[in-house]
Amino acid sequence: MIAHPASRGVLLVLVSWTPDAPAGIERATAALAVGLARNGHRPVIATAAPQPAHPGLPGVAIARLQLDGVHFPCDDAVLRHAVLHQDAALTRQIRDLITEHRIDTVLFTDALWGLGRLRGDVPGHVRRALAAHVKPHTLDAGPALARASRVLVPSAVVRDELAGWSTRPVRVVPNALLADASVALPPPSRREQLRRSGPVRVLARLGPEKGVLDLLEAATGWDRPVEVALAEAGFEAGEGSQSELLDRCREAAARTPGVHLRGALAWDEVLPWLAGAAVVIVPSHQETFGLVALEAMSVGTPVVAYRVGNLPALIGPTGHGEHLLVDHDEGPAALHKAAQTILEDDILYAATTQTVYRRAAAFEPRRIADFFLEAVS
Repeated sequence: MIAHPASRGVLLVLVSWTPDAPAGIERATAALAVGLARNGHRPVIATAAPQPAHPGLPGVAIARLQLDGVHFPCDDAVLRHAVLHQDAALTRQIRDLITEHRIDTVLFTDALWGLGRLRGDVPGHVRRALAAHVKPHTLDAGPALARASRVLVPSAVVRDELAGWSTRPVRVVPNALLADASVALPPPSRREQLRRSGPVRVLARLGPEKGVLDLLEAATGWDRPVEVALAEAGFEAGEGSQSELLDRCREAAARTPGVHLRGALAWDEVLPWLAGAAVVIVPSHQETFGLVALEAMSVGTPVVAYRVGNLPALIGPTGHGEHLLVDHDEGPAALHKAAQTILEDDILYAATTQTVYRRAAAFEPRRIADFFLEAVS
């Protein structure tokens, strides 16, 4: 086990962060902060988004940034314009938080949304790390990568995408699980009952790359309920794009008996909901990590997905993981067929639930927090 150093002050910057946000970067930021707090450190999340009275992350401080002219959800262009024109003011706020909370490491959680592109400097004794959960936009990548002393990515997929972009070493620090999966893990008898008659479930934010609309438009022939939870994130491709996509998903679901749509889940509802599925489908066209897949795996629910991005490495490229992955070109019908295959084989299903559960155990937040501190030291 890695020895814990003396208490560290870590500032995690993400302007759109709110508790219960239906986006992987927000949940991953919260999970890292929770892991740091459990290990005796002093994490602070800096955000410009409105916050509830009690964010609900023990040991984690929440600090509000003043970012004028931005209302969430918004798109990259709106946020980039605001950051460019308020660079000096935002830098002063970051420096003030460093002093107030005795921060020794600042993690800008994205080149744009995590303010990694800020031109201003942090004090010389403070480590400046950039987390690239996705490959940064070219407008933000240059300044963000040039100013970061350390660059972190959640998977080898993103590391390979950044090859040649950064002169700094790029370290892989996976995302962590936020919640304790053991409290939601179904007993074997309940899991077998779900295999026989439980619903197929899909959990995603409203983005075209998540592939939910394609899945809904092809959703025919299911012999059990298909339940889809969709939610609006604090960012979107263009103004109103999430609402438009939601309308199209509702129309597609209405055409297919047995398909049901619901709204957002609170973070503490995610694992129980995924645990109550016979199988979870992740129909994403691209995934730099695959947090929903990991969350489903952590409660022993098999995950069927396309063989894209980090999903093969996460779910398992060999053994029991192989039958859970299908080629992207085969489309939603292949996802349906793969799900049906595993649900019809009780021996394969039982072995798969055990395998995915064991794979997910490696992403416990205290363990990932140790990897993070090692990477930024």
